[in-house]
Amino acid sequence: MATAQPSQVLQNYHPDCEAAINGQICLELYASYVYMSMAYYFDRADVALKHFFQLFLQQSRQKREHAERLMQLQNQRGGRLRLGDIKKPDRDDWESGLKAMECALQLEKNVNQSLLDLHQLATDKADPHLCHFLENFTSILCHWRSLLHFGQLCPSTY
Repeated sequence: MATAQPSQVLQNYHPDCEAAINGQICLELYASYVYMSMAYYFDRADVALKHFFQLFLQQSRQKREHAERLMQLQNQRGGRLRLGDIKKPDRDDWESGLKAMECALQLEKNVNQSLLDLHQLATDKADPHLCHFLENFTSILCHWRSLLHFGQLCPSTY
């Protein structure tokens, strides 16, 4: 079996950063998957909470878009995209809007922490391009907005 040729555009791209981006892509896709599960739970005829459906469907799409942007970055930097298995959500029955919001808040905190860790890794590995991308990617700002949004809806979780 032939080995893959190194990319012609690969420059100053640490393998740890490449691997961490692949991990972030998987986390964003997992979050999208969880939000889709939430959305369609609330769209069921016996639950029928239309606004929860719309909110979680929007969140699912946003997370998928984040994953796609990271995939584009991986290609632009000359990295290799290595997708992992996407774990199924921990639950199928979200019980109530409050329970789903609490889970969504925790999910946003996890995604945000992962992005902060990725930014720190890029800083440690002297990768200003990745730092700049993360700062402008709407990642940190967007995740903070999501944290604040869910935090306002679930103040008891603080």
